[in-house]
Amino acid sequence: MAKVEVYSTGQCPYCVMAKKLLERKGVSYTEIRVDSDPAKRQEMMQKSRQRTVPQIFINGEAIGGYTDLLALERAKKLDGRLAES
Repeated sequence: MAKVEVYSTGQCPYCVMAKKLLERKGVSYTEIRVDSDPAKRQEMMQKSRQRTVPQIFINGEAIGGYTDLLALERAKKLDGRLAES
């Protein structure tokens, strides 16, 4: 199973939707809250080159945000990514 990380904040509706999509698929993920730890926000920005949340990583590869995750799901490519280890 892939290692999935979700950088998020507590008030972000797109973060909630991304986490729900992963949960519906039975995927375990690590949530990293950037609103409570400024160092984690800097880490997210360095890894993804993005400022917005969510930022989703599968096996260390930046996937993007919720709309990018949803696009992978609709293109039937998400399961393949999640199956990699």
